[in-house]
Amino acid sequence: MDGADFPAAVSDITAGTTVCTTCPYCGVGCGVLASRSDAGDPKIKGDPAHPANLGRLCSKGSALGETLSPDGRLLAPQVDGQSTDWDSALDLVAHRFKDTIAKHGPDSVAFYVSGQLLTEDYYVANKLMKGFIGSANIDTNSRLCMASTVAGHKRAFGTDTVPGIYEDLEQADLITLVGSNLAWCHPVLYQRIVAAKKARPSMKVINIDPRRTATCDIADLHLPITPGTDVALFNHLLSEIHQQGALDSEFIANHVTGFEDALNAASSDSVSVTGLRHEDITRFLSLWIGSEKTVTIFSQGVNQSSQGTDKVNAILNCHLATGRIGKPGMGPFSVTGQPNAMGGREVGGLANMLACHLDIENPAHRMTVRDFWDAPAMPEAAGLKAVDLFEAVGRGDIKALWVMCTNPAVSMPDADAVRDAIDGCDFVVVSDLSNTTDTARLADVVLPATGWGEKDGTVTNSERMISRQRPITAPVGDSRHDWDIISDVARRMGWADAFAYETPAEIFREYAALSGLAAGHGRDFDISGLSDLSDKDYALFAPTRWPIPTKDSQSTRMFRDGKFFTPSGRANMLAVSQSEAAPETPDTFRLNTGRIRDQWHTMTRTAKSPRLNSHMGEPFLEVHPQDAVAIGLTPASLARASSPQGSAILRVLVTDRVQQGSVFAPIHWTSEYTGNGRISSLVNNQTDAISGQPDSKAARVEIEPLNPAWYGFAISAQSIDPDTTYWAKARHSGGWRTELADNTIPDDWEAYARSLFAATDAEVSSVIDPNKGTARVAVHQDGQLVGALFASPTPVSVARSWVSGRLGDADTAVLAGFPGADQPDPGATVCACFNVGINTITEAITAQNLMTVEQIGIALEAGSNCGSCRPELAAILQAAHAKIAAE
Repeated sequence: MDGADFPAAVSDITAGTTVCTTCPYCGVGCGVLASRSDAGDPKIKGDPAHPANLGRLCSKGSALGETLSPDGRLLAPQVDGQSTDWDSALDLVAHRFKDTIAKHGPDSVAFYVSGQLLTEDYYVANKLMKGFIGSANIDTNSRLCMASTVAGHKRAFGTDTVPGIYEDLEQADLITLVGSNLAWCHPVLYQRIVAAKKARPSMKVINIDPRRTATCDIADLHLPITPGTDVALFNHLLSEIHQQGALDSEFIANHVTGFEDALNAASSDSVSVTGLRHEDITRFLSLWIGSEKTVTIFSQGVNQSSQGTDKVNAILNCHLATGRIGKPGMGPFSVTGQPNAMGGREVGGLANMLACHLDIENPAHRMTVRDFWDAPAMPEAAGLKAVDLFEAVGRGDIKALWVMCTNPAVSMPDADAVRDAIDGCDFVVVSDLSNTTDTARLADVVLPATGWGEKDGTVTNSERMISRQRPITAPVGDSRHDWDIISDVARRMGWADAFAYETPAEIFREYAALSGLAAGHGRDFDISGLSDLSDKDYALFAPTRWPIPTKDSQSTRMFRDGKFFTPSGRANMLAVSQSEAAPETPDTFRLNTGRIRDQWHTMTRTAKSPRLNSHMGEPFLEVHPQDAVAIGLTPASLARASSPQGSAILRVLVTDRVQQGSVFAPIHWTSEYTGNGRISSLVNNQTDAISGQPDSKAARVEIEPLNPAWYGFAISAQSIDPDTTYWAKARHSGGWRTELADNTIPDDWEAYARSLFAATDAEVSSVIDPNKGTARVAVHQDGQLVGALFASPTPVSVARSWVSGRLGDADTAVLAGFPGADQPDPGATVCACFNVGINTITEAITAQNLMTVEQIGIALEAGSNCGSCRPELAAILQAAHAKIAAE
């Protein structure tokens, strides 16, 4: 759909109206059709006409309707924890920033923004800080995600240009995935590859990843590389391309500089540091060199590294040496982690960039932007990148900080130090959906911003496709759009004319016009053909890939003519070398961090959806079986992971998915949902020297068993706030589920349960065995079950899904912990899209003699939507048939 059905006003959004919008999660940029049922409930499905997803949605996108509840939303501005009106709040923000700048200079203030902002929000924030405050101290959480790609692109191409498009995935003969668990982190792209491989079985997939992830399910070859040695592998590939006569000599001669130096550096590296078997390396070389139509997809495993930029350039070198770029079915392809990380890069959201891919250090570029904005000031050098910025906050150099739509007290490396820095800052403003995030709790002023479903503007996805986010509901409470908040503060600081925006369309037109001037400087980003877009055309704007230099521009493939955006017009091959591995501290493990399937970032949105919390409901630590034995860890026990920066308590998941000596933990949990599971508090602040991107995959941690006196599992109608050594809570369809552990056994389990559930006068039923150390307590209020607690000296074994479903029951059947024979227990959720549990799946396999994942989908729908659970379904299928065969 092209947006033609978009209603003129929010009040027009009624049952039967469909709004074309864009998903707010990863950088795939999926089109979403949003509507409301007759009862007013949101209905979400994929847009089959959107070129990014062609109707597919992942589990997170499919559950968007569950995240629109106003529960937990901040409804009005707050100053020092007290509600106030917008005028009072924004007057204070403007006054404190102006006063700080007057006393300490423009570099004493900073903005920290987000790849979840819309392009219009991003543009206005960048304009205010760089053009009017006169500082470059605006950076973004995209620094944690894509900065190394930006730096690598600029070194090779002259600009931050992504050459690939999604159609290349269907056209390639070989797809090489590097540091990308595509099946979980970009499921819709993964399913496009699955479909292409099914249609064309000769297509091959290589997965380069230290972990055996769900993405390995589609791989013809998995290379479990030693962490951090990607440069050595791709340098070896470049050397072999030369040795085997696979160079595109004509392309190199006409379109590339730096080849000899790059080749000499590559030839000096040893591939042995990768730890890969000779036969696997040989097959990798054969497939890559022998497949002209090769796409290399890379993501956080490449970027989040102290050598991330060099990793990017090592990959780009191989594509440039073979001329495999700018043509269908081939090229390097960075997939972004946020819905508008690309848009933020385009508007200059990073501290070392100007809008429209212009360079802050270039006087001509600065003058163009300054003149266009009629700006009073313009910084001449890059500002502080994220890690440096928060260190400056901690030192007191940054005295006023505005954080927008992100949660750095959780997501930044050395998160405890960042939290303390923010807490100690003279003046902190946070714009967000709620006031309960770890960062918002530290703020002097919290401003209620609109969220997905209310926002109105544009985003750019990983393939340079600009799409619209459109509102399907009115803003909650007194919340306002970020661009509107920023503009209002700018006006109160004295720059009314420059920030007199009334609609996002005005901002977009201004931004598009500036891009035309940038193109005059030889920049790649040009959407000036949209600079006179009418309000109506903006409202109806259909997904379009840039560049768009004229109104009638057709989408073009970047670098198809072999021309690049460097001064010479040639691409640069870079001489990069594998860095020496840091010495390993005895008795420590390498901590790899990343995302899981059904959560996203710090759970501000996904934690509101019960089904997204049913797959993996607490923070965990993947440990290799041999390491677990050596440490003394058992499955489902708890472990404490510690580093010089901090510590976390995590559920133990013993698996050979990780290599010996390495562990993996997810990034998502915050102090809202667990007592001690903020994993970034363990990560040090080492960064890539070029990009400033933190290395989130190389912290050294000590691991020890946590031996609590008791473990617990609780269900409750209302959220609880335990005071225990360990706790982690997640929403369930009827309330909350909470995992517990503590070092002290309560004297009275019934009294403890009453206190835990804040039900002192409730009716209590219990089964307590002091000899075994077990307790089961059910709490009823007004004849309905409002809470149940299960405690044991070992990890609690109950049917969690079945138990959670008992909330509201009148009887005490919940105390059994397991259903009777006539009450099916679906088991732990495997398919979040359709809420299908493992027990349901295994029973159907046996009863219906299901032989394939496709048959499971037909019988139960599991795996038939986003497909990100299909690798798990395949494993369940294999295990079930192995059990049947053994019987």
